[in-house]
Amino acid sequence: MDSKLEQLFYFALGSALAVKDKLEKNSEELKAWQEKAEENAKDFFSDLAERGEKEKHSFKEMMTDVLKEVVADLDLATKADLEKLKKDLGH
Repeated sequence: MDSKLEQLFYFALGSALAVKDKLEKNSEELKAWQEKAEENAKDFFSDLAERGEKEKHSFKEMMTDVLKEVVADLDLATKADLEKLKKDLGH
């Protein structure tokens, strides 16, 4: 009977160690996956910020062109027109 009990003890011990090793391996894999996910998230947000900055510049140029068109269509005086008039008037 001692032999069966001893076998059961070693079986339980071996199983516990196998589970421990599996958990440690999974923990390391999970940690590596988490680090990669964090790096991917940082890259993603960095790309979004960069794209937003480019779009901001593009949008600003587009709005400037539209406003220049509106000023020209409404035949409004520009800063350059006012400076020329000021110079012509001698001020």
